[in-house]
Amino acid sequence: MSDSVKKFKRFRMIVPSFPNAGIFSRFTRRITSLGAVIVATIVDKCLPNWTAEIIDENNYRKGPCLLDGSVDHAALQKEAPADAVGFYCGLSSTMPRVWRLAEFYKSQGILTIAGGCHVCFDPQESLARNIDVVIDGDGEEAILDILKKWDAGMEVKGAVEAGLVDLNGWPAPDFGLLRFAKINIYPIGRIRGCAMKCEFCCVKEKPRWAQAEQLFQTINWLVDTRRAKSFFVTDDRIEEDREGYIQFFQMIREKYGSRLRFTVQVRLEAARDAELIEAMKMAGVRHVCIGFESPIKEELLVMRKGLSVESMIENARIWSKNFFVHGMFIFGYPLKQAASIPYNERIRQFKRFIRKCRIDTIQILRPAPLIGTELRRRLEESGQLFPLETVGWERYDGNFACFRPTNMTLRQLQYGPTKIMLGFYHWWARIRLPFRTVMMPFSYLVIGWGSWYRGWWNDVVKVGGHRLLKKWKSMEEQYLKSLEMQ
Repeated sequence: MSDSVKKFKRFRMIVPSFPNAGIFSRFTRRITSLGAVIVATIVDKCLPNWTAEIIDENNYRKGPCLLDGSVDHAALQKEAPADAVGFYCGLSSTMPRVWRLAEFYKSQGILTIAGGCHVCFDPQESLARNIDVVIDGDGEEAILDILKKWDAGMEVKGAVEAGLVDLNGWPAPDFGLLRFAKINIYPIGRIRGCAMKCEFCCVKEKPRWAQAEQLFQTINWLVDTRRAKSFFVTDDRIEEDREGYIQFFQMIREKYGSRLRFTVQVRLEAARDAELIEAMKMAGVRHVCIGFESPIKEELLVMRKGLSVESMIENARIWSKNFFVHGMFIFGYPLKQAASIPYNERIRQFKRFIRKCRIDTIQILRPAPLIGTELRRRLEESGQLFPLETVGWERYDGNFACFRPTNMTLRQLQYGPTKIMLGFYHWWARIRLPFRTVMMPFSYLVIGWGSWYRGWWNDVVKVGGHRLLKKWKSMEEQYLKSLEMQ
């Protein structure tokens, strides 16, 4: 090995694997975490004596693996030893995996650093589990400061209060730093924070954003260097900076027309903004992801969504008329007072609402009382929350009931979302799909390519969704039995 190679230290950024499969698990094998790429890029581009790499355990192929298929970090460390590792801790459900990996790397004498929403709200929890440093806040400047101090022989440990950084002027995210991964959907973003105050969300930071020009330059760079065509905008709500995104979409339209593909997350009420919708369509936005949360007005009030069911349906139809719509819901949201809505009526309201909204794909989760949320504090105070010794963080992904409900049984809370989704991702799609395929030439002449493709693609997703949900039911039963034995 030459001296020029030896002088570089290696920073490995790790995106931990999700503990449970979901309806859209295959999607994670085509994308990665934008935050992890940003942090690794900063280290690689801004520290002259460091090189960086990213291991995304959810998008990992053809690399060294253990017998169970998981990433073999011992082999990675033997092949290309890391001097410091960073862990993406944005999801509570991945924290047990983070701590297991931190134990391994700590035993090798490697500096372990963690950042993300979960560790920000309880840094001591991870510092007691083989994490040396927790970054509380924006990671760009903090990671540089930590590694510079460590290079200088200074002790770095504990929680680091990181200030808010200027989001402009940083290097474009370098997806080439990913190892053993394949990316064909590129995550991009320019907004951090959210102005809404939903009870179930831990993001309370005032929104701020980078200039539209910077995001446009990122697109240009990804198209030129990686031939990127499909993008997922990670911003929770693009209308937080409406004018900036209209400007961005106009720049995209002027240079690329509509040949690039974008998926965005947007608030339901933005359907009334005709100028924004037109800019999105002209720039190539194909899919919108919308947090409907619930069709039950009592739940919407407790969540602080501030919407009426009737207006939600009207707005949803506008979105459906212009884009593929992915609807995200929460079933069985805990009310502050016992509700009189029977369980079967709740199921019917969800099914009826989804049908009226003409949504293409859905995801229905159980309420996850995440760390740092008002919902978690409320359930702790009422004594409804299962202790972490009984229901650990790995269950906090919306697939499992994590508290005892007062307005339905525990089994109803666990099975309700699956029941609704099985009605949507119905086995009839297996019959419709070959019929649609055979009828494509005729359908193309009568209703056009767009309408035919939309129905065909939705049936493809429904076939896969139905198969996964049928397998999931057995896992749900095992989980409920384990709770009943406590």
